[in-house]
Amino acid sequence: MGIGLTEEHRALAASVRGQAGRDPSHRALAEQGVLGLHLPEEYGGQGYGMLELAVALEVLGESRVPGTYLPTVLASAVLARSSGTSDLLSGLADGSLTATVALHGTAGGDALLAPHGTTGGDRLLALGSAEADVFLLPVGDGEWSLFEREDVTAEPFAGVDLDRAVCSIAGFAGTRQRPLGVVPVREVAAVLLGADSCGVGAWAVATAAEYAKVREQFGRPIGQFQGVKHRVAAALVALEQARAAVWDAARALDEAGPAGSWMVGDEARLTAGVAAVLGPDAAVRCAADAIQVLGGIGYTYEHDAHRYYRRALSDRMLAGDPGVWAEKVAELAVAGVRRRLEPDLPEEAANVRDAIRAEAASLRAMERGARLGRFAREGWIMPFLQKPWGRAASPLEQVIIHQEFRDLHRPNLGIAAWAVPSILKYGTPEQAERFLPRTFAGEIVWCQLFSEPGAGSDLAGLSTKATRVEGGWSLTGQKIWTSLAQYAHFGICLARTSPEKSKHEGITYFLVDMATPGITVRPLKEINGEEIFNEVFLDDVFVPDDLVVGEVDGGWRVARDTLSHERVALGDSWGPGSQHTDMIELVGELPGLRQSQREQAGHLWAEGQAISALGLRVTLSQLSGADPGTAPSVRKLLGMRHAQAISEFCWSLDPSSARWSRTILTTRAFTIGGGTAEVQLNIIAERALGLPRDP
Repeated sequence: MGIGLTEEHRALAASVRGQAGRDPSHRALAEQGVLGLHLPEEYGGQGYGMLELAVALEVLGESRVPGTYLPTVLASAVLARSSGTSDLLSGLADGSLTATVALHGTAGGDALLAPHGTTGGDRLLALGSAEADVFLLPVGDGEWSLFEREDVTAEPFAGVDLDRAVCSIAGFAGTRQRPLGVVPVREVAAVLLGADSCGVGAWAVATAAEYAKVREQFGRPIGQFQGVKHRVAAALVALEQARAAVWDAARALDEAGPAGSWMVGDEARLTAGVAAVLGPDAAVRCAADAIQVLGGIGYTYEHDAHRYYRRALSDRMLAGDPGVWAEKVAELAVAGVRRRLEPDLPEEAANVRDAIRAEAASLRAMERGARLGRFAREGWIMPFLQKPWGRAASPLEQVIIHQEFRDLHRPNLGIAAWAVPSILKYGTPEQAERFLPRTFAGEIVWCQLFSEPGAGSDLAGLSTKATRVEGGWSLTGQKIWTSLAQYAHFGICLARTSPEKSKHEGITYFLVDMATPGITVRPLKEINGEEIFNEVFLDDVFVPDDLVVGEVDGGWRVARDTLSHERVALGDSWGPGSQHTDMIELVGELPGLRQSQREQAGHLWAEGQAISALGLRVTLSQLSGADPGTAPSVRKLLGMRHAQAISEFCWSLDPSSARWSRTILTTRAFTIGGGTAEVQLNIIAERALGLPRDP
């Protein structure tokens, strides 16, 4: 999934990719209209926005397009929203003018031009050629001015990037500068360099994956070794997180104001900071990992991998120190700045919302007990289900129901949320009538009897046996990690009914009454002192035929359905008290944090906001009918790890807190339960990248 999600964005990406393959010169890109994508039509532009520009830049980054494209569109994006510079926009759009933009000092700081036209010793480092037509330079505290070439003292700078010009600027002469005032050049640069970085990362991940499929060592493709497989999958995870951050930051800049004005507020600055923290770093990681997978050839000039690594390093240097950006992100977040992450819905959503809002108001006026009953009767608990159990709600309706029902506290079904759809899909009408109404009413609590001590994440390796007896089956075996089994009324259970068949065959899916004789539940005390997990022993437990779901020996298909319910992704919580919003509240209460702590807080906020943006991207994909691919798995993996990192950081800030002492222990299970982090990486590597399955 690239930065762009819509069909129009995918078509734009394909068009730019084709041009980059034919002729990536500055003039050719201008003739195609790429230089003016984001500019008003009156200046020869296409009338689109920063998001479309980011889509194009990602594609050009994949091809590592040389030349002056990026600084020129960066300058024109700023000038289009500034006064007194419109005479230059047509030339920047048609390719007759090029631009260079200074971003910081050669020593790494934010050097400024002094009033007398020098930099005071630390030269400005600029993206673009020393021979550009116009130069966008910082001249004061947040203030920028535009200069013509003959007024600027510039010379080429031997940077790490071999394919893109960078120059150093010692000062200016003359008085023909055009003051622009305070404009967010560095914020726009962070987003556009982030988009370029995503393209670099995309090339690196694809190159590493393709090589890992065909390069053989020790008698098999290296992509079959988990050390390689997980490295490439983890790079893709970092890339998808960066894409989400850059996508959201580009959207925020578009929301900040149309061409001809610039009203970039704190929300847009926050998203730009998130993009700066995550985007270039992801590219550096992806490119470095690609070199590692390629091995010796990747370290030579014989392969282009080093050029992409150089481009990634250059993007990160030009975007600015990620640690400084992280501090800015933390400062804004502590000050209460928040990014609204709700989908923009189509016009037809208004009528749908009116109807759902009226239903929500009616429910809100009821007493809690009566309200719960109505939730169940009217299909509000799992609205995506078919009627009468749900409302057959479309993705659009699901989003609106989630928004309008936020304060109504619909029941959390726990494992039942996994079991119910499979019972409906594979079970009998009688099973649905028997179990669903009571489940929705809260009368039946479910547990999951899948995992076993000897199988772990290898679910198909189970050994619990089901033997045919009169009227049903006798189950014998042991299950483990069964959440809330001591309170459950029924369990969904997998058992082997035909041991002679292959591993994934001969398994049957049962509904087990937990009060049946022969069941012993032994709670396990977890590291946080609680008893959620259990061992469950099955000793000749009778299950009647009418509690088999699906076909006998066909339980693997049902089980996969149970584990694959990725409905419309809503919300960003990954565990109790483990969100970035919880973390920033604590940071705001603790004065005197060290710089390293402020940086860490900002980085964690950036990760959390990007995970939320990734969830929104999944939602929008589903609303449009597109397949989100492995984005839900990526989001799950990121979320599990993020929750752990948040709790560890918060506990380090306040180790006396009972809340964070409990949370740091609780979240340790997040990368184990529901499929370990390593299993998630396997899924991402095999399904998204096509790497060979484990033997």
